[in-house]
Amino acid sequence: MDFEDSPELASFRAEVRDFLDAHAELRRGDERDWSRNGAATDEEVAADYRRRCREWQRTLADHGWAGLTWPQAFGGRGGTPAHQIVFNQELARYDATSGFITAAQALVGPTLMQHGTPEQQQRYLEPLLRGDEWWCQLFSEPGAGSDLSSLATRAVLDEATGEWVVNGQKVWTSNAQYADFGILVARTDPDVPKHAGLTYFVVDMRTPGIEIRPLIQAQGVAHFNEVFLSDVRIPAENVVGEVGDGWRVTRTTLRSESSMISGAGQATPFTALLALAQQRDRDGDPVIRQGLAHVYSNELIMKWMGWRTQTAVMTGRYELALHGSLLKNFFTRSFAQKVGLALDIQGAEGMLSDDAEGGGFWQYQFINQFASRIGGGTEEVHRNNLGEQALGLPREPAVDKDVAWNQTRRS
Repeated sequence: MDFEDSPELASFRAEVRDFLDAHAELRRGDERDWSRNGAATDEEVAADYRRRCREWQRTLADHGWAGLTWPQAFGGRGGTPAHQIVFNQELARYDATSGFITAAQALVGPTLMQHGTPEQQQRYLEPLLRGDEWWCQLFSEPGAGSDLSSLATRAVLDEATGEWVVNGQKVWTSNAQYADFGILVARTDPDVPKHAGLTYFVVDMRTPGIEIRPLIQAQGVAHFNEVFLSDVRIPAENVVGEVGDGWRVTRTTLRSESSMISGAGQATPFTALLALAQQRDRDGDPVIRQGLAHVYSNELIMKWMGWRTQTAVMTGRYELALHGSLLKNFFTRSFAQKVGLALDIQGAEGMLSDDAEGGGFWQYQFINQFASRIGGGTEEVHRNNLGEQALGLPREPAVDKDVAWNQTRRS
């Protein structure tokens, strides 16, 4: 592969730099950068971070830089994965981010563009692209994590009103407490095998009957939440795709989730780690230098792996999209190595928490590595995907594949 920009990409890169120079400041790699405050435990700082994320996304939209790879028909720029990668490469140098908005766009946008009705696309895509409305993903349940298709949340049609009435519990829902809408998968037919009886919905998070309970993590923040749904009514027009065909719609969302997770960590690029080493006068230490070289190499590898995966998803070559599993696992391992090196650079101070320099930023990231290993499917699940679908190894036994869901054993 030729890693040099084509003339067209070189021109595009120059255009990106001009835009970023005009609308953002260069990253300094320390606590002065607001874009690293997604890890803030101070609610005032965290609220300011969310506000700035919204403002940055609106800036992108106002100047034609939002949805680079979205079709122009849906408000995007109609670019290629190469354009998105070039933009991300340049953005990593600047103190700017859209935060969780980027994740919501990656999960919700492709799903609605492929499966949504024209009315759903018109209603939701533009506010999503502008960051005017935030979304969350209501998938995982206490008894349905890695085996998502076994979920138990029920949606029953009220024949009198035409609404769906939903009861159940979701868990590990990122940013549910700030979301305006959610994408929800629920069981609408318990008498058929588990994959066949699911339906995909859009749910207004302000609907009566929704209770959100934050889950306090080891870092002292509540990124994840439990969401309880008690007689939540969803209009029929909020079904995405066909009733009972929710697993096919869900797979569209899941295809981009692992790749999206592997693109996380913008607050901790190599430049931030290098700045820490230079501040601590550790950049001359041969062991630290070797670690920095490892981190830098990993970022380059991820860049080109990401190119391949994005191309696969956008062109519909989903056999290549399996590399999303490889990319996700590579990211989590690389992230662990990066944040571990940061604490090594800090030395004894690395054992502190909030009292460490920068308010414990690197300590937060070190603990946060475990969430990334679980999110979007555990590392073990992705290894199974690669083994079965890429290497052709025997599948895991599935004794309940053809058994009606209500006849299966569940936790």
